[in-house]
Amino acid sequence: MQKKDKEIKDVAAIEDILSNASVCRLGLCENDQPYIVPLCFGYKDNTLYFHCAGQGKKLDIIRKNNNVCFEFDIDLELVKDERPCNWGMKYKSVIGFGKAVFIEDIDWKRKALDIIMQHFSEETFEYPEQAVKNTTIVKVEIDNMTGKQSG
Repeated sequence: MQKKDKEIKDVAAIEDILSNASVCRLGLCENDQPYIVPLCFGYKDNTLYFHCAGQGKKLDIIRKNNNVCFEFDIDLELVKDERPCNWGMKYKSVIGFGKAVFIEDIDWKRKALDIIMQHFSEETFEYPEQAVKNTTIVKVEIDNMTGKQSG
């Protein structure tokens, strides 16, 4: 990170950003062409979880190249100034890297769905067996991540 004064090193502060973020932007690469997709997510034990349909561009890319990058941001606020070159943004963000893998085991799929749903709700849910079977779950085991804040 170029501006070390903006770096967030505290793991609890980084995880706080993850717990307060609404969207994860997942970065993929196919044939040297970047592809970013916003996703609902869950996070637990240094692992991200996503759910999706059984086919689509992101899954095709992950099957060919499971190296991923991800980004979260919270507390966004535009900072205006009299001079336009001094405008900026307040924010907290996390960027990280990992490997995406598919979860096939039905019990693990349910656990992953619980982790995803717990990110957005304190309720408990029951999932129809067929819905779980038809849902694709992607797990990203995080290799590293860094936090940054401005303002």
